[in-house]
Amino acid sequence: MSEITVRVRFAPSPTGYLHVGGARTALFNYLFARKMGGKFILRIEDTDLERSERVYEEQLIAALRWLGLDWDEGPDIGGPYGPYRQSERVEIYQEYAQKLVNEGKAYEVYAYPEEIEALREKLLAEGKAPHYTREMLEAFTTEERKREYAEKGLRPAIYFSMPRKDYVIHDVVKGEVHFKAGSVGDFALLRSNGMPTYNYACVIDDGLMKITHVLRGDDHLSNTVKQIALYEALGWPVPVFGHVSMILGPDGSKLSKRHGATSVEEFRNRGYLPEALVNFLALLGWSHPEGKEILTKEELIQSFSLERLVKNPAIFNPEKLRWMNAEHIRMKPIDELVKIARQYINWDVEEERLKKIILAVRDRIEELSELPELTRFFFERPENLPEQIPEAVETYTALLGELEKLEAWTKETIYAAFKNAMKSARLKGKEFYMNLRLILTGKTEGPELIDILEALGKDETTARIRKYIEREEVV
Repeated sequence: MSEITVRVRFAPSPTGYLHVGGARTALFNYLFARKMGGKFILRIEDTDLERSERVYEEQLIAALRWLGLDWDEGPDIGGPYGPYRQSERVEIYQEYAQKLVNEGKAYEVYAYPEEIEALREKLLAEGKAPHYTREMLEAFTTEERKREYAEKGLRPAIYFSMPRKDYVIHDVVKGEVHFKAGSVGDFALLRSNGMPTYNYACVIDDGLMKITHVLRGDDHLSNTVKQIALYEALGWPVPVFGHVSMILGPDGSKLSKRHGATSVEEFRNRGYLPEALVNFLALLGWSHPEGKEILTKEELIQSFSLERLVKNPAIFNPEKLRWMNAEHIRMKPIDELVKIARQYINWDVEEERLKKIILAVRDRIEELSELPELTRFFFERPENLPEQIPEAVETYTALLGELEKLEAWTKETIYAAFKNAMKSARLKGKEFYMNLRLILTGKTEGPELIDILEALGKDETTARIRKYIEREEVV
């Protein structure tokens, strides 16, 4: 038996920004496809005509690209099983719905939405589950109602006749999941406007696109029994299902906006690296076999397996994400980091100097949006200088002389100037460095002092020291 080619998909609805839960689903599918040498497909589920907008589709695509999750087939690049937007596949859905009607596996329903709702309320009032049967729904189908529909230019909805039998789902995350006969009633395939329902369109698309594995959030688990019944009715192979755990906020409730940022766009704007967000999301519901926490995308692909997806809900810990982002910032090649940093700062500064500034503060960055505040003292001279005492003036006058003599401005030459100045200085050691930091930055803590001087440059460093000594504005 020849091995199948793994084909997985991410199928978002373009009704808003990409949520971290959706991003994690996309990531797991992407990692599995790349690990198995398979195909990762992007499909846009835009049949909700009222809420779907092309601008959101563009934002979803931009967010996925920023995360580095490239796809092999999709609405923007095409592929052998297109179109990849559901709104462009309506005729396909109608064709297969009619096929099921012709085979007696589905039927037309001439009921208005308010009649279906009234039926639902009636069943609930009787203490019954709102499961519809063919007998209930076909009661609305009269010759008079058919004429009425024809006069109004309406089409009947199409409902699937759900087999009354037990179903067992072999889920790669949850294990065996059982659904008793009668736990699901008949359900709509096509609405009266001709548009497909989620469960139906999903099966038609996955079947025709040869999807082998469906990895998604466990809020879809209850849909799976309907989808398996449809696969069987169509005579198509059933894909492997895996329902990954829910993401919870730090308080144990479902992750929502009240917990803070929840969209990929928000984290990007706050200065998170895509590598850090990918690393963090991968560990929400999956674990590395050796317990490693800081992982590159290549390491994630190499070590990913469905067997290590966990059943228990994952906790979204913002502090851990901040820590992880700081780690990835330190790992980032400095030239790449400088390019990204320019998106967050407004200072007009040449490349080589900016590189020195970023190197000076890199170990203190958790979010790149903090850069304006972290680097402000490099561009704005401090107002609050330390007290001008004689021993300090004498010490820093000596230092100024040593620094002005330097021809090369490097850490080594600056440190040598420090040593020479301190030989005869009245301020030494901790006092020497602490006061110099205040003179140069106006702060009592920050990056390494030697890094600050190197990044400030000779002219600006000596100007700030002279300002302290002379106690007047230096231009």
